[in-house]
Amino acid sequence: MEIGAPLGTDEEEGIGGFGRSLFLSHGKRTPSVIVLFHGFTAAPTQFADLGATLHARGANVSIPRLPRHGREDRMTRTLEELTAAELTTFTQSSIEAARPHGERIVVAGFSLGGLMTAWAAQNCELDRAVAIAPFLGLAWLPHRLAARTARFVRRVPNMFLWWNPLVREALMPREGYPRYPTHAVADMYAIAGQLFDDAALHAPKTHDISLVLNASEVVVRNRTARRLAAYWSRDGKTRVEVSHLRGLPPSHDIITPDRYPNIVKRVYPQLVELVER
Repeated sequence: MEIGAPLGTDEEEGIGGFGRSLFLSHGKRTPSVIVLFHGFTAAPTQFADLGATLHARGANVSIPRLPRHGREDRMTRTLEELTAAELTTFTQSSIEAARPHGERIVVAGFSLGGLMTAWAAQNCELDRAVAIAPFLGLAWLPHRLAARTARFVRRVPNMFLWWNPLVREALMPREGYPRYPTHAVADMYAIAGQLFDDAALHAPKTHDISLVLNASEVVVRNRTARRLAAYWSRDGKTRVEVSHLRGLPPSHDIITPDRYPNIVKRVYPQLVELVER
């Protein structure tokens, strides 16, 4: 395994060893190269186990560190400056950096990474895209109110909120940030809003897409994901599959082994099959 993804993003000061990009390489061009985008406030290690499985099955695997993530200082305020443009530019750059390492390019991501994957499916020519529990909206906020709410959040002062107010900075796993800024969430909504506008007008550039949803989802809005799938399916040329993972407990994180080991044992075989399909 090589440390450091094809796209060099780890020159910033303060990046922890656990936060660095991962490139799992066979030392040559392989039939497939897979790009895995981790979730909001997480780090590349979130996908390390799944990436290792895909690598062992013959693919080169790139797990880039998202902008402003992976700092050694978990209480960093760097996410205050995260923008929609920064995320979409990074998404495209990461894909183009990985493309020479495989005959086919497959992109998958979880939560914010799932949103980035969906954006890439609309805007980039990929062989396959798999968006896992993509952030296309919060479960409790109707889609029709999303844009208005995001604009309001952007107008008021930026606030940091705890993922878990009871444990606060003690939240595990160690490589993730225990809190998040509200303006960054508003910018994630901006990406989702533009994605829906584009999908309503144009067919996606990727024609093989899977949306993977937890039927017991508690954070992101599954109904919005199904609406996006309907937009993408209209041209009759794009294969869009919506997979519902059933029998899981109410949860959002179905990727991080340290947090939910029993869940990922059930989910990973299905994800491997979907990514490799």
